[in-house]
Amino acid sequence: MKPKKQTEAIRTQVTVSGSKEHAVPMFLTSSFVFDDAEEMRAAFADEIERPIYSRFSNPNVDEFVEKMCKLEGTEAGYATASGMAAVFGTFAALLKSGDQILSCRSVFGATHTVFTKIFPKWNITAIYADIDKPESWESLLTPDVKMIYVETPTNPGVEIIDLEWLGAFAKKHNLLLVVDNCFATPLLQQPKKFGADLIIHSATKFIDGQGRVMGGVVLGPKNLIKEIYAFCRSTGPALSPFNAWVLSKSLETLDVRMERHCSNAFQLAQWLEKRKEDISMIRYPFLPSHPHYGIAKKQMSAGGAIVTFELKGGAERGKRFLDAVKMLSLTANLGDTRSIVSHPASTTHAKLSEEERAAVGITPGMVRISAGLEHVDDIIADVEQALNASR
Repeated sequence: MKPKKQTEAIRTQVTVSGSKEHAVPMFLTSSFVFDDAEEMRAAFADEIERPIYSRFSNPNVDEFVEKMCKLEGTEAGYATASGMAAVFGTFAALLKSGDQILSCRSVFGATHTVFTKIFPKWNITAIYADIDKPESWESLLTPDVKMIYVETPTNPGVEIIDLEWLGAFAKKHNLLLVVDNCFATPLLQQPKKFGADLIIHSATKFIDGQGRVMGGVVLGPKNLIKEIYAFCRSTGPALSPFNAWVLSKSLETLDVRMERHCSNAFQLAQWLEKRKEDISMIRYPFLPSHPHYGIAKKQMSAGGAIVTFELKGGAERGKRFLDAVKMLSLTANLGDTRSIVSHPASTTHAKLSEEERAAVGITPGMVRISAGLEHVDDIIADVEQALNASR
């Protein structure tokens, strides 16, 4: 019987050395030694698979990638120094001057900057589509569109895109479908099942899960990963062996951590939904009030750790709320064991214009909470006292 993917995430590891270690050692080396000139020639000619140089590959990085492939059900993968390195490397490797990307309008702020400030220098442009108007996507297509890129759930509004519909749409128009699966993790959602060609993660978030290291990974079929690897091998956004070792060990606890993250977030969302005197809007994928609740239930096994809500009182109330929290952390991250609160309009999405933020539902009073692993009563108690203090 094939092991469950949670078991594979724990038991997959590189070949044990002569010391017969139980935990995999760190391969903190920049290069690897060859037995003779012929072996060295064959390795550089890609005739044999073996480590050459840690910018190309490293046993710790290989182990992390292999685990992620098993979790997402893909053939191959390539790990990078950050989530944005995985995003940029994927686009840069597979697109050329004149190509266009069809993207959901709701994307992470740095990705928006790549689309609007960086890629236009190379004549690569993005076309934004509305998540809630799938009937309009076909009219946005041009002969130059080569790729569809989406986040689901989106950052920060936790909107949900119907991956079954999108997979069929991409196949119909022969377009590469790239899905950022960071918020869901492979345990809550597997985009490949719905037709995604490539899946991207910022491993800095839930994969690490403890706010320690940065990393990214892109997963998919061998032919596409080979192109991404070739680009990144020469341009250098390699994941460090130490970070790879940390991330690989982190995957061993991802399943149990996500259970608590999702449970805490769901209970927090249910509690917030009753605070109508303070909250004008609450978004959590597994709340029946979420506009995409049916889609979320269809393609996700749980609702994730992110809760977004709109405070009555706008930006000033949002600032007072953040200043009033006592336990929750104010930091530029999510997916940590510690609960985190942020104000997207002034932080992660500050580079967007007011009009661009409004178009993706980022309002002045929007607050995003990444529910951590503390006892849920303590999370709710801190949110409650901050709500009261910020009135």
